[in-house]
Amino acid sequence: MGENQMIHGLDFLKNLSLKGILLFFVYVFIIFAVKWTVLFIFKKVYTSGTSKGSFIPTVEAVLNWLAFYGTILLFIFYFSKEKWLFAPIYKVKGIDVSLFLILVAFMIITFANRIVKVFNTHVMPLAYKRFHVDAGTGYTINRLIYYTVMMIAIMISFAIVGFNWKAIAVIVSTLGIGVGFGLRNVAANFISGLIILFEKPLEVGEVIEVDGKTGVVTKIKLRSTSIKLYKEGALIIPNQYLIENLIRNLEGEKLYTNITVGVAYGTDTKKAEALLQEAANRGIEGEEGVFPDPPPSVRLTDIQESTLTFSVAIPVKNTESKEKLEDKLRHLIVSSFYKNDIRPADVPDESEEGNKGD
Repeated sequence: MGENQMIHGLDFLKNLSLKGILLFFVYVFIIFAVKWTVLFIFKKVYTSGTSKGSFIPTVEAVLNWLAFYGTILLFIFYFSKEKWLFAPIYKVKGIDVSLFLILVAFMIITFANRIVKVFNTHVMPLAYKRFHVDAGTGYTINRLIYYTVMMIAIMISFAIVGFNWKAIAVIVSTLGIGVGFGLRNVAANFISGLIILFEKPLEVGEVIEVDGKTGVVTKIKLRSTSIKLYKEGALIIPNQYLIENLIRNLEGEKLYTNITVGVAYGTDTKKAEALLQEAANRGIEGEEGVFPDPPPSVRLTDIQESTLTFSVAIPVKNTESKEKLEDKLRHLIVSSFYKNDIRPADVPDESEEGNKGD
């Protein structure tokens, strides 16, 4: 019965005239043509780098917003005298749900989404600055405002189109155990997201290490957290994983270069150490990503049968600087050892070791 009612409600499609549809799309084209023209003018007038980097994207976003809602409002007003716009498509609990109500519900959700993002981006930072709220707490408040507003908007929209939350729960429950497990994972990630937002074991902008990969936290959502890696793109990690596994937060810690150098047994250790210190001092010249204090450190860290092992440690500001400096140091060390007849430790030949065993 419900299906027949839905099909009957769609009979209005037969009443649409080709001329009316074409004229509507002409008006839509005019809206977007005006948008493109205005944007083109702004780009021509504001040609400086600062304007292009901040002002133009804002203008483009506003124009897109106006064009989007202008098209929807045009649709409503253009067909406002048509009966089919307000004719019921289906009925739920005595509510005649028309295309008009569906459009209103859609506009409520999208408008709430855009408004709350503008509010969090342009209004809340002023309040945070006024009351000295730190960035991590501000981010948490912004996420809570966003999810609260969106939940209210969705509930209002569902009520407008006659959706019942209990009915939705019953439908979901009938989809089987598989969905149940999926929802359980979603709930676990949701709760983990709240824990991260409130307890703040990590915050946006902090450097963390996950499974040997180091990156900057760029976004914390209720379901997942985004991390920008320095060389390998980005990671989107379920929040439950971050809560249950060992995550190293590198924020506030000084990173050090990890250079290990092995020289042949019998090498003058003082000479090798002096050459490594010289290479380290040359390596940090002109490097902005290096902390001035403490100075580069060279230590003899291990003595083995055929190898004397040195380590070179230099404090750096971030992982990118660390990798760049390590590469530079290796080249300097190889060049210095070659010029001063310092022989690197021999790498054992597996075939020779096997023959010795025989």
